[in-house]
Amino acid sequence: MDTFNHLQMFVLVAEQGSFAAVAKKLGADPSTISKAILNLEQRLGLQLFQRTTRKINITAEGREYLLHVKSMLDDLNACEQRLKHHTSSPSGSLKINAPVSYGRSYLLPLVPEFCKRYPDIKLDIHFDDAYVDIIEHGYDVLIRTGTLQEKRIVARPLSSMDFVTCAAPDYLKSQGVKRLKSSMLANYSWIRFRFKQSGKLMPILSLENGQLIQHDVNQDYLVDDGEAMAELCAAGLGLSQFPHFIARSYIEEKKIVPVYKSFKHPTMGVHVMYAKREHLPERVRVFVDFLKEKIESLGETTEGTWALKLKPIST
Repeated sequence: MDTFNHLQMFVLVAEQGSFAAVAKKLGADPSTISKAILNLEQRLGLQLFQRTTRKINITAEGREYLLHVKSMLDDLNACEQRLKHHTSSPSGSLKINAPVSYGRSYLLPLVPEFCKRYPDIKLDIHFDDAYVDIIEHGYDVLIRTGTLQEKRIVARPLSSMDFVTCAAPDYLKSQGVKRLKSSMLANYSWIRFRFKQSGKLMPILSLENGQLIQHDVNQDYLVDDGEAMAELCAAGLGLSQFPHFIARSYIEEKKIVPVYKSFKHPTMGVHVMYAKREHLPERVRVFVDFLKEKIESLGETTEGTWALKLKPIST
């Protein structure tokens, strides 16, 4: 068994988290995979995985090694593709992770057109609102909303992150609301978003004279899912503040209406991200370019989105 095969097995084990799963995928015996990893560890003088009777976990050294091995294998594959298929379309499997609400509202509607344009690229799409390590989980592309924290990857901005404060028309009618000032926000029921990982509530903000102001409002209903928050708001339970990508379809269908002026968050945005490497695989490049093209066609750029043009209720 040569080093190249050992490296391929190493990447698969890191992605699958199981010798048995990789053995099944390759049609081999689990002991063969285990021995290959052991040989690689002995050659390196490093422990790449921590093994227990139930699972295996990649070590910190293993994660660092994985970053370089994947980059090397991707570069080699990209080179082979260029040499063999100068005129053919990009191909291969593209593993994507996106936040649930953004993925369903923005990514999924674009999939049919992308697959038609690039029929040889096979998409493997996952939705997850939690932090995801692109290297550890073997993703080619991440789409993330909010504030960037990861420094090991390339992040290309898709749009700003604009916030809209909304309510259902029936709720406003029942409350006799014809105009809403920031000083009135605490007077009404609120559906609030709670982050799963930290348990903290997303603050209710407004932009006043270029400064973000946090408001102390009620927390009558708490949810940890953006779509659930929008559904409860549309059902007339109270006010809620959404990122533009959650509010979009509900506003278009007039299930909810903006009640206060929208604002662009100065430090948050929507980004498409991929691991740093010398040669970007063609399948990743065309997907990123396609996504940027389509998001811009929706009127969303780093300068702002359609949400900033919304007119809130008034007298």
